[in-house]
Amino acid sequence: MRGRTMVYAYTQDVPIDTDLYRRILDEIGPEPLDGQLLHLCVRRPDGGLRYIDVWESREHCSRAFDQRIHPAVDRAFGGARPSGEPVVTHLEVLDASGALLPAAG
Repeated sequence: MRGRTMVYAYTQDVPIDTDLYRRILDEIGPEPLDGQLLHLCVRRPDGGLRYIDVWESREHCSRAFDQRIHPAVDRAFGGARPSGEPVVTHLEVLDASGALLPAAG
């Protein structure tokens, strides 16, 4: 890994529109999620959205989902959130570099 930082990354396709996505963001609030290095939300050509996330670790990601993301999603859905989670595709990170990453120690 050439001394580069190891990270946890995944993609997730979600069957929601941009209005619901914005409500979720509003519910999460402006405070950064601890350990989240990058979150991209892109529109899929066949509908819905795709999240591409990079975290300092899987543990940071799990903690953020438990403490902030899932509660925010529940509130955005008004308590009528569908059961289950959209499929998460874990990515095998072969190299990680760039301005958003902490310096390798």
